Amino acid sequence: MKMNEEVILKTENVTVRVLSLAAGESTPWHFHNEITDNMFCLSGDILVLLRNPDEEVRVQIGQRCEVYPLRMHQVANMGAKEAKYLLVQGIGQYDFNIVGS
Repeated sequence: MKMNEEVILKTENVTVRVLSLAAGESTPWHFHNEITDNMFCLSGDILVLLRNPDEEVRVQIGQRCEVYPLRMHQVANMGAKEAKYLLVQGIGQYDFNIVGS
């Protein structure tokens, strides 16, 4: 994963970043134990894939997707150009638990 990131704010319980995904790039499947992910699409075509239950959420510019703790998910750029999203994570201790697809 070669994702670019810009940290806006980082505390013990909250992290705010702008993440960029190249065309066709995605994060690994993962989950967080305590934090909720709030993803706000800034540019491009972002798809959030979720498990338990399986779900696909297309997030367009200005829209938000919320992923609760312990829910396995992956964020993918489905477009032909770079996609950016604002990721607000909290409240709780950050972790990034990678799981198999």
